Amino acid sequence: ADLLAAAGHEVAGRTIVRDEPDAVRGIIERQLATGGVQVIITTGGTGITSRDSTYEAIAGLLNKRLDGFGELFRMLSFQQIGSAAMMSRACAGLAAGRIVIALPGSEAAVRLAMERLIIPELGHLVEQASK
Repeated sequence: ADLLAAAGHEVAGRTIVRDEPDAVRGIIERQLATGGVQVIITTGGTGITSRDSTYEAIAGLLNKRLDGFGELFRMLSFQQIGSAAMMSRACAGLAAGRIVIALPGSEAAVRLAMERLIIPELGHLVEQASK
């Protein structure tokens, strides 16, 4: 949130939920139902362990996927952490005309995605999503 605010974006709020698909999906659905929220970013739950369920929670909500986001994120991650990057299921897409982005929970991964992908392109993403 600090990186977004420093880049001039308004952060509407932060919420911590259990790593359960219904809880994650529920908070995203509530945010989609509120006016003014253009982007929802989640952190955590994008790995491959049995408790990682963010991808499953949001996959059904996305009506358009931004496959390039996950591909680019894994490419950038590979440059930093090697082949372990393949275990990331970071993803992004559109749900109800809003951008939804799911990031891994590690601070390094969030910083990488924010600095190299999200912040440089966020204004353009929001503009395109609103058309």
